Amino acid sequence: MKYLTAKEIREIWLNFFKEKGHHIEESAPLVPMNDATLLWINAGVAPLKKYFDGSEKPNNPRITNIQKCVRTNDIENVGLTARHHTFFEMLGNFSIGDYFKNEAIEFGFELLTKRYEMPLDKLYITHYTDDLDARNKWISLGVSPDHLIPLDGNFWEIGEGPCGPDTEIFFDRGEAYDKRGKELIEQDIENDRFIEIWNIVFSQYNSKEGLDRKDYPELPSKNIDTGSGLERMCCVMQGTKTNYETDLFMPYMKKIEEISGVKYDGQMSFKVIADHIRTLTFAISDGAILSNEGRGYVLRRILRRACKHAKKLGINKPFLYEIVDVVVDVMKSFYPYIEGKKEIVKKIIKQEEEKFLETLNGGEKRISDIVKSGVKEISGADAFMLYDTYGFPIELTIEYAEDNKITVDLDGFKECMKKQKETSRNARENVESMKSQNEEYLNFTGVSKFVGYDKLSIETKVIKSFAEGVVLEETPFYATMGGQVADLGTINGIEVKDVVKLPNGQHLHVLDNNSFKENDKVTASVDKENRFKIMANHSSAHLTQRALKDVLGEHVHQQGSLVSSEIMRFDFNNYANLKDEEILKVEKIVKEKIKEGLAVNTLELPIAEAKKLGAEALFGEKYGEVVRVVDMTYSKEFCGGTHVKNTKDIIDYAIASVESIGSGIFRVTAVTGSDALTELKKHLVNQENEIKMLVDKANKIIATAKENNIDLVFNYTPKCYKEASYEVVIDYRKTLDELKNSVKELEKELNRKKAQNALSNLSAYDKFIDGNKLICKVEGISMDALKQLVDALLNKMGSGIVFVASVIDEKLLFVCKNNIGLNAGALVKKAAIITGGNGGGRPDMANAGGKDITKVDEALDAIKDEIK
Repeated sequence: MKYLTAKEIREIWLNFFKEKGHHIEESAPLVPMNDATLLWINAGVAPLKKYFDGSEKPNNPRITNIQKCVRTNDIENVGLTARHHTFFEMLGNFSIGDYFKNEAIEFGFELLTKRYEMPLDKLYITHYTDDLDARNKWISLGVSPDHLIPLDGNFWEIGEGPCGPDTEIFFDRGEAYDKRGKELIEQDIENDRFIEIWNIVFSQYNSKEGLDRKDYPELPSKNIDTGSGLERMCCVMQGTKTNYETDLFMPYMKKIEEISGVKYDGQMSFKVIADHIRTLTFAISDGAILSNEGRGYVLRRILRRACKHAKKLGINKPFLYEIVDVVVDVMKSFYPYIEGKKEIVKKIIKQEEEKFLETLNGGEKRISDIVKSGVKEISGADAFMLYDTYGFPIELTIEYAEDNKITVDLDGFKECMKKQKETSRNARENVESMKSQNEEYLNFTGVSKFVGYDKLSIETKVIKSFAEGVVLEETPFYATMGGQVADLGTINGIEVKDVVKLPNGQHLHVLDNNSFKENDKVTASVDKENRFKIMANHSSAHLTQRALKDVLGEHVHQQGSLVSSEIMRFDFNNYANLKDEEILKVEKIVKEKIKEGLAVNTLELPIAEAKKLGAEALFGEKYGEVVRVVDMTYSKEFCGGTHVKNTKDIIDYAIASVESIGSGIFRVTAVTGSDALTELKKHLVNQENEIKMLVDKANKIIATAKENNIDLVFNYTPKCYKEASYEVVIDYRKTLDELKNSVKELEKELNRKKAQNALSNLSAYDKFIDGNKLICKVEGISMDALKQLVDALLNKMGSGIVFVASVIDEKLLFVCKNNIGLNAGALVKKAAIITGGNGGGRPDMANAGGKDITKVDEALDAIKDEIK
């Protein structure tokens, strides 16, 4: 078997399947596009789900790819085992309703034994126990029956939808790695002898809840889904002990040796650092950022784990960013785009390293102190303190604990996280159940033409009638796709509820109680006003993307969008939160381009020509040979949507909000048109209501002050806005902050003056004195003032007990002081418990709080009874 480099293994794979009629699909970005079910792209099939569930048909049903992937569900095994990685490359070949089991097995056999020249006697193959077709096919190709292993577990199934048996191929590295034989595979025993190098899934059934597997219906379109790990293939083809000695990893080992001064000899820390820097480099290049949630938390955890292992090699400074150059050098021949991302990736990683190292030393000292104290378990509170104060991911604390042979109270840690509302959202690491295929839609191949770029009402005919609606020979209705919502309108006066794109590209017009028949002649009319608003919003989305790139940088890419008649919503990646000044710059640019009256031209061009023109493609999206380009001079994009003829037709534009919707993903929402200001204010209804509530609250405080002969001043004049702009949003925010501060200050001043009045007129409380006891209720007096009042009253009485309850801000405060030997702490606690609170203190003076102000009289009566 000949030695092959990673580059050669990739080339042989892609060239082989290209010869077999497969389209070579480029690797999708690691951050999923328009797929909320995934945190990361974690398998070769993940970006192709739309083909497997039948929602879309590919131009070529045969596809091959090399997909970069991230999986972090078993990060603790990275570095411990020979083959675990957080970042890896998955070689795949796929058939969408084309070839099936026989051809897939033939391709696998030919590629491994002829092109990669693997000895047949080194291959062991598993198959689903009941899948005798697969078994017999392997035997017909020359595989010895004693190298075929039936397993009940060889069945790929996740929830409802496409599923089926699979066959896995293992390479036997010989007795040098384990004296035991194929029972290692049969019993699923972790070992270094038999390396799984390829899995071929025969997706032929539709799983249904409640049905036994034997009763699953056959899929109308049977598919092939395969995956082979490049790192494992390199290990086999290069004859290395683990994946980490291959040409994919050794350049990192040499760089780490150079930085640390330590020679690589299989140490776990080298492997962890080498694996993790690949993940960080590609994830950040693909738009992810480091944060405390979602994929950002995953990346932060990965970086900090690498830093911890660096300390074991004597590296106590930022260093990971230096290895980014090596990642780029090793991978740029296949992923050329990462070279352009190198500097920003290095900057982000270095900043994060510096930030972490600032707290790491203090955290390690703290955890060392905890261990030295002799505890057998790190408490949940201490684990949370390490997380919250020192930035230790809980996994890092667990590793330190394991190193010192103690445990961590994970339940206690989770409870602390819950209380602080800082629980990280866990990564979802599985490709979720694919939608079930619709055979009727898949098999419909009739030709329907979209004419809605130029016409909004036409005479046409029904070419297919489904229960849900109809397909027309020609249609002016745009179907929901590319972020743009479907048109509204009618067919023969009947309302069109929705328009969806079928797997073969036709537009299905969804109707209530469809009664149309094939060949019926109809009039299809789009709602013009609604369409125009959609076009204005869509064109503004293109201007927004270009403006975001100009203001924030070329790293910005679209991560999703929604274009409707009401709003333009645009999701994009960025490495930091946006400042108000940046948002205003974006808005200003778009407004200027609208005023300039730029012509909007649409062109259909070969993809190479479109790219030469400088047209922006959706990051990670796949296109055909000919693409439609929307050219606004300032902005040029690949786009199939509907647009205005000139930017001045957008009329006006205002950004209503910018928010973070996930780790490194932000959402800008904007409005357009002549009524942009009115539309903008619709997005500020919550702020408007909060302003009204604060003004009402301030006026109530002024009224209360007057009732108590206290002079307070509050002035507020609502503002009148003439122009739609993000400035309005900023102004609302400032107004809210100012009002909140004003109300807070008014409350403080009212309470202060109430307390002053109370202290200056102690004789007013004489009526509550009963012997040597004074028990009463007051309103609006804060805790500090209440303590002063109780103090003054007891001094005035000379000897006895004073117990006062204050109702303030919908809650209760209790203070008790005595000099006659009673237990003040027990008394305030009793009153607090009656009113749903708690508290206590010294026997001579104590305070507490309650929640239920309706029970204050009950509480005071109980205190009177207690001290009779």
